[in-house]
Amino acid sequence: MNKKVARLRRARKTRAKIAGLGIERLSVYRSNNHIYAQIISAEGDKVLAQASTVETAVRGDLKSGSSVEAAQLVGKRIAEAAKAAGVEKVAFDRAGFKYHGRVKALADAARENGLSF
Repeated sequence: MNKKVARLRRARKTRAKIAGLGIERLSVYRSNNHIYAQIISAEGDKVLAQASTVETAVRGDLKSGSSVEAAQLVGKRIAEAAKAAGVEKVAFDRAGFKYHGRVKALADAARENGLSF
């Protein structure tokens, strides 16, 4: 089992537990160059809000899309977008990634800006 297969296995288990809760989920994906976040509806069929380091508004403010500062900015933007969509409580889906570094920075910034999970 390689690293990617192990991460996807962990992600599948987490998503199954979140689906049982019946609330929106904050899904995070981390690549080598960027970080992405989406608020997905409880049914799992609709993206309610999204933010990433690929957006032009975010790219101008950052030197690199793969830093903790970039993750904090994306966390702040996803919290603002969630509030605009009427979402205040979510389940955090880290997609099998370890909860540290950029993933933790995004989660902490989202919490500081009003999202609860």
